[in-house]
Parts: sequence; C-alpha cells; structure tokens
Amino acid sequence: MTAAAAPVLVTGTGTDVGKTIATAALAALARSTGLDVGICKPVQTGLAPGEPGDADEAARLSRVQRVLEVRRLPDPLAPETAARVAGVPQTTLDDLLGPIRRWLDVADAGSSEASASAEEPATPTGRLDLIEGAGGVLVRLGTDLTVLDLARSLAAPVVVVARAGLGTLSETELAVRAIESAGLRCAGIVIGSWPYEPDLAERLNLEDLPRLTGVPVLGRVPAGAGRLEPAEFAHLAPGWFSDRFLAALPEENQYS
Repeated sequence: MTAAAAPVLVTGTGTDVGKTIATAALAALARSTGLDVGICKPVQTGLAPGEPGDADEAARLSRVQRVLEVRRLPDPLAPETAARVAGVPQTTLDDLLGPIRRWLDVADAGSSEASASAEEPATPTGRLDLIEGAGGVLVRLGTDLTVLDLARSLAAPVVVVARAGLGTLSETELAVRAIESAGLRCAGIVIGSWPYEPDLAERLNLEDLPRLTGVPVLGRVPAGAGRLEPAEFAHLAPGWFSDRFLAALPEENQYS
C-alpha cells in the first residue's frame, strides 16, 4: 500500500466548464509519472442507476481503476435541489466523509497491479486521489454543505476549472477568493476547454488570470478532448499542463 497524501478537490467557476474532462486529464498526467490515481464523485445528479457517471467517464478516459461515487440523485439539478425534488434526505458532511475516508484508506495493491501496463511502472511511486465537485465552489451538496466544506474536512488543496473566454476573469477571481476565504489553498487554475484558434480575450486571459487571482494557470485542456479515444487522451494529456501541478501536490497524509 502506498502512502496516501491529502486528496485534491477539482471544482469549477460554474456548470459546464469542463470539470470532468479536466479531472480525467489531471489523472492521466499523474498516471504518466507513475502515481496511483483514484477518482471520486461525492454526489452525482441527473442520471439513473446504472448509467455511467462523471467519475466513470473521467476514469475511462484516463484509464484509472479506483473510482468512487458516493451518492446519486436522479434530476439534473444542483444536489441540494435534486434531493428536495426527489423527496429524499439531504446529504450531510458525515454521509460523504465516511465513504470517502474509507476509500482513501483502503489498501490498493490489487488495483495498482491491475492498472500497471508496459508503459507504466508496476509499483506506483506515489498516490493521487482526485475529488470532482458539482458546479461551482458554493454549489450546495446538501443543506449548509458546499464542496468547500468537504475540501476543508479533507485538508484538500483545490484546483479551479475555468472558462477560456470573456467573463472568466471575474468569475475565476471570485472562485479563488471564496476558496482562500474558507482557509483553503488554491493550487491553480485549469482552462477546461481551450479553443483551437483562441481569440484576443482568450489569449490575454492567460496572462490576466494569474495576475488577478494570484495562482498559476496549470494547464489548458483542448476543446473536444473528451471525444478522444482513451489511449490517445492518456498519451496527449501530459502535454496540456505545466509541471507546476505535480510540484504542488501534498507530500504527506493530511486528511486523517
């Protein structure tokens, strides 16, 4: 069993900014360096039982074997609203922490062997667990429960997935400020869908985002990357990032 570091929580500036594909890309990047990677989705909405969820899609693209989805709600709504509409109890912090901590603590030697290939070391050099939130940083997972509350309880650094174009400066700065106001560390920003031919605003945003938020842009996921075959996705994903993300990973277990 490899020593587990604190997980990394992946959130966004809003809905449909590319969190799932960015999570997959970060997972593929980490796996390319020999890390054993897991992907967790605490609350999935908008899917029926048995349908592949966001964590399954991220794992498919990145070839990750360790996957956890804690709770699923049927309507495509914010989790708090989805629970209310479905007439089921609201998700609590304890509902999520128990399963996630057990998942983080589990001996994963079997999954490490299963995920090894001719291109990767049979024995992982470390471990990274990615937790994908829902919507933006203040989306309610339950009554009085946001993804930032979950990140704080897990001592998890946060990565913000942002849009590339006009309007992203304000919403990204607001997200980073919310993270830091909660006493959490924002490890950086990932552009969730970078166009093949970026316009002037998109190009300038790459300079302005670090200046205004105080955190680096870690990478840019190309638009349409989620349509790639897993082998090609895993091969290309490391080239979408700088080396700052892996350098910022926590080195010791902080969530216990």
